[in-house]
Amino acid sequence: MSDTVNKVVLAYSGGLDTSVILKWLIQTYRCDVVAFSADVGQGDDLNRVEENALKTGATKVYIDDLKETFVKDYVFPAFRANAIYEGQYLLGTSLARPLIAKRQMEIAGIEGADAVSHGATGKGNDQVRFELSYFAMDPHIRIIAPWREWELNSRSALMAFAEQHGIEVPTTRAKPYSTDGNLLHISFEGGLLEDPWKQPPDDMFIMTVSPQAAPDQAEIIEITFKQGDPVAINDKNMSPAELLKELNRLGGRNGIGRIDIVENRFVGMKSRGVYETPGGTVLRAAHMAIESITMDREVMHLRDSLIPKYSELVYYGFWFSPEMKLLQDMVDQTQMNVSGVVRLELYKGNCSVLGRKSDESIYSEDFATFENDSVYSQKDAEGFIRLNALRLRIQKMMEEKR
Repeated sequence: MSDTVNKVVLAYSGGLDTSVILKWLIQTYRCDVVAFSADVGQGDDLNRVEENALKTGATKVYIDDLKETFVKDYVFPAFRANAIYEGQYLLGTSLARPLIAKRQMEIAGIEGADAVSHGATGKGNDQVRFELSYFAMDPHIRIIAPWREWELNSRSALMAFAEQHGIEVPTTRAKPYSTDGNLLHISFEGGLLEDPWKQPPDDMFIMTVSPQAAPDQAEIIEITFKQGDPVAINDKNMSPAELLKELNRLGGRNGIGRIDIVENRFVGMKSRGVYETPGGTVLRAAHMAIESITMDREVMHLRDSLIPKYSELVYYGFWFSPEMKLLQDMVDQTQMNVSGVVRLELYKGNCSVLGRKSDESIYSEDFATFENDSVYSQKDAEGFIRLNALRLRIQKMMEEKR
């Protein structure tokens, strides 16, 4: 492969890594660099991001509002599957990367670029997520991953490079966290968090108040679902992005959605991450509640058995793989009757289900009641139990005979 590069499209956030990478690409490859920033709800001052990119040397800057697409086509499909990695992580960063990579590749086509670049390190998952997505779009694309090439092997070195070249970055030596935010979550890694024994400082958190500082009065809300997707809060219809933003506000002010985990990265190492996912935490609890009265038992159990695999595929970066499409199609089939309303109580870090109702409900009070009924013969259970116990009885009888 030729070392000559004419134009690169860089996934640019305006943070420490990508700000340095922008300058480094220009110096190293003597090429034009187009900066692309995706607005997925991270809350950055995108005008400032564009200004800094141009100041650092970008020939052109794309800033695309992808919030609705992100929530509708990436977050909601994953939540229809109740996706969760290693029992805790709601996949906020993992779900945004394929969308960003897809749009980045579209811009590369528009600009006639012969390469794309990203700021993911050679130790992390994001390099895999970006690059698997790139190759799914174009199997011949040139990828430049500076963290696997340059000599700037620490964030301290990056800060020194930024200072040397007059590059403005939000990271400071006092708070050297690596953060990634979007409408679903914000993550914190690095710095003092690399010691899994150290408690994260409370002033680090952005989306949530601490449970101790949350209101003393519980907040009751209702979420309406249609075929597995939330469509309204307290009877007010909202777009996907608006709805998740409102759930973030409600969950965040009640101290919901903080987790502190050590997870297994795809590349093989363990990593400590702290996450805030207020709206997603509320949404998952509500979705599971409405499923409980609308989904057939065997369908639910089969889908549930596939949640670890689905979540692993998202986490590992295989969003555009054929196996992911197969799983998503199956999940979506299970959601056809998952419609109704869930009532929740939000209180000091807890999200409790208070009630659920649905026109599609297959819950029957006539059958479930402990009071007198005329639809179920309790004597039938005797034969049911004896048939299910038959193999156990035979095994024990043969043991006794031997």
